[in-house]
Amino acid sequence: MTTKDQTMLASATGLMWKVIESYGLDPEPYFRKARIDPRLINDPQARFSLTLIDRAYRELYETVNDPCMGLKVASLWHPSNLASLGYAWLASSTLYTALNRLSRYVRIINDAIAVGLEEQGDNLVITITSDDREMPAYYQEDSSSAILMSMCRANYGVELNPVSVSFKHPGSACSGEYYSFFRCPVEFGAEFNQIVLPLDVVNKPLTSSNPQLAQINDQVMINYLARLDKEDIVQQVKAAIIDQLPSGNVTEDTVAEAVYTSKRSLQRKLNEKGTTFKTILTEVRQDLALKYIHDRKLTLTEISFMLGFSEMSSFSRAFKRWTGESPKEFRRLD
Repeated sequence: MTTKDQTMLASATGLMWKVIESYGLDPEPYFRKARIDPRLINDPQARFSLTLIDRAYRELYETVNDPCMGLKVASLWHPSNLASLGYAWLASSTLYTALNRLSRYVRIINDAIAVGLEEQGDNLVITITSDDREMPAYYQEDSSSAILMSMCRANYGVELNPVSVSFKHPGSACSGEYYSFFRCPVEFGAEFNQIVLPLDVVNKPLTSSNPQLAQINDQVMINYLARLDKEDIVQQVKAAIIDQLPSGNVTEDTVAEAVYTSKRSLQRKLNEKGTTFKTILTEVRQDLALKYIHDRKLTLTEISFMLGFSEMSSFSRAFKRWTGESPKEFRRLD
């Protein structure tokens, strides 16, 4: 089991939106039911709880019952889903350099996944590990390996074939599709989820190399990681608050439970960061309110509910305190 509420970069959920659309379905109800706000997908700082992401994917799988969903996810991947990491990846001088970047920065995208690299003879063995989130293999294992293969082919060329691929799960009803996608021997029931590539392939210079562009995006990721590490507990609390706001019952106790700590310990950790639960709750509500108010498809009553206010009057007073105007005045002038 996980020890904290792990998160994913909001931009990465744009891929999930595409996957849902690929089945001829409307993504918004799936996002809403899982309590994922689609308006935050393009926010470069926003992160979503993996618990919510898993919930949406599980709901989708129960609807479409497609054991090859993990492979479909990979076919819809785009560098923008990985933000700066995606663009640094494309600008890398070799696949080996790109894979080292991925290993170093993957937790920016998803802090439940790790990528290990090990040279064995003439090959590079790439091991993908993820924390046990009790998710089916089609999502947790297949999509990670298939996306990575798509990423490598985006840099090297569609003709790239691995030496071998292995999965921990025992296979599925569409196992033949794995061979068609990876175009190499595929082992199921293995000890690790791995992709093996020849060293001469991963060390081959790439024509798409752009060291300056890669360096610029590296610096963006370094700064992001520094901020993420420094504010780790703050980010966890924000994610838990966003998750719980529509319930109307966000308290220090419920948030402390969500981030696997006691109320007293949470207060101490936040105090060390120079903030409090009440301050973060206000900041999250204010930030979301300013995003929601621009969406005229949402009524003010709906916004009030989504922000966890029990009464419209309470939301109006808070909004006026934040902006100097009532929600109605603000929307009229917007």
